[in-house]
Amino acid sequence: MRHFVVTVGCEFGSGGPEIGKLLAQSMGIEYYDRDLVDKVVEKIGVDKALVEAADNKNFVPYGINTTLGTRYANLSNKVIYTQFEVIRKMARHSCVIIGRCSDYILRNDPDVVNVFIYAPVEKRIQAVMDKMHLSERNAAEMIRDADAMLHRRYKYITGTYRGDRHNRHLLVDSSVLGWERTAKFIQSFVEMRFEDDF
Repeated sequence: MRHFVVTVGCEFGSGGPEIGKLLAQSMGIEYYDRDLVDKVVEKIGVDKALVEAADNKNFVPYGINTTLGTRYANLSNKVIYTQFEVIRKMARHSCVIIGRCSDYILRNDPDVVNVFIYAPVEKRIQAVMDKMHLSERNAAEMIRDADAMLHRRYKYITGTYRGDRHNRHLLVDSSVLGWERTAKFIQSFVEMRFEDDF
């Protein structure tokens, strides 16, 4: 079977990680999500909490001891650069990668299918309420904050907008078919994209 990678960008609460995991399981390939943070931590040897902060903000200073005293650099850029390296390494094997600007990082790779999953906000609120046992108000606030953070981070790294149709091969509303059938739909799309190799 041909080597291929599926990148999945998504709106918070639209089921992107869950759909990506179902897709990876069905196709028998690797699945990568938040564990990228752990791989970055392992590689650069920085406290996990600091790396997670850098993952959510454009500028997180960290101190470097030099002979001239402590100097500060932007940890966010170091985390981003390391994630680029990690994603390129993961993409050497067939896999599903959730978020992390993986569509942008692998944009010149002919063996990649870039998917973006979205859903109406009321469906997303309900999904977050069900998964995290939150009130409707708290779920809506969480979605708003997550969307703002993800949009900022994506724009900072790529200079473009998350969910832009020009950066994706497939955009799909997960509320139409539900998460399980959406995963099957994406699998059909991938198989048709590489039909000579399946």
